[in-house]
Amino acid sequence: MPKQIPAVFNWSGGKDSTLALHHVLQQKQYDIRYLLTTVNSSFNRVSMHGVREALLIDQANSLKLPLFQVRLPEMPDMETYEKTMFEQVSKLKAEGITYSIFGDIFLEDLKVYRENQLTKIGMEAIFPLWKRDSLTLVKEFIDLGYKTIVVCAQDDLQDFCGRVIDHSFLNDLPKHIDPCGENGEFHTFVFDGPIFNQPINLEVGELVYKTFPTPNETDKPSGYWYIDLI
Repeated sequence: MPKQIPAVFNWSGGKDSTLALHHVLQQKQYDIRYLLTTVNSSFNRVSMHGVREALLIDQANSLKLPLFQVRLPEMPDMETYEKTMFEQVSKLKAEGITYSIFGDIFLEDLKVYRENQLTKIGMEAIFPLWKRDSLTLVKEFIDLGYKTIVVCAQDDLQDFCGRVIDHSFLNDLPKHIDPCGENGEFHTFVFDGPIFNQPINLEVGELVYKTFPTPNETDKPSGYWYIDLI
């Protein structure tokens, strides 16, 4: 067997990350040295998704992969974010890791941004799910036996927050919403499936609403519903 290539996997804890990791582990081309996740240092929760750090650690333990946390302040500016990411990812490069794997599907500007930032460090980005059809991907995810719950959702998707994604979920989802939530419509937490050695034990807690400032101060702040997982 050819020698596996050292890589870091950018892990959100959600379904797209999980499906991308599923394929990477099957292909056996890359040696996943770490799961890299950004964590809000003020609340000890996964950035944007709002999932507790303890559940993130449970995922990594179930996957039997080391977790590399990049701790960030709440709502960092771009300068702080990029400086922190450069410093932390450079540590991985110093360990001989030259590939960084993402679960992105079709956002071209995000892909270019990731590639450009990694080029500065001397690393290369890999996108296993790139340009695959969103509906096909999420159906594959479900049919493989993965279980995931929606942990946050945009304003008009309150009723979907806290739901487990299955085929009935897809049928109920408004037609204008990407089935994978690739535009940021919703985010998920995966708690069971083929690459996990044991299910993640969790309970559903409180549903809360949180607003975020927009770059243009005249715009209405954007908001998300969050379900607390315990």
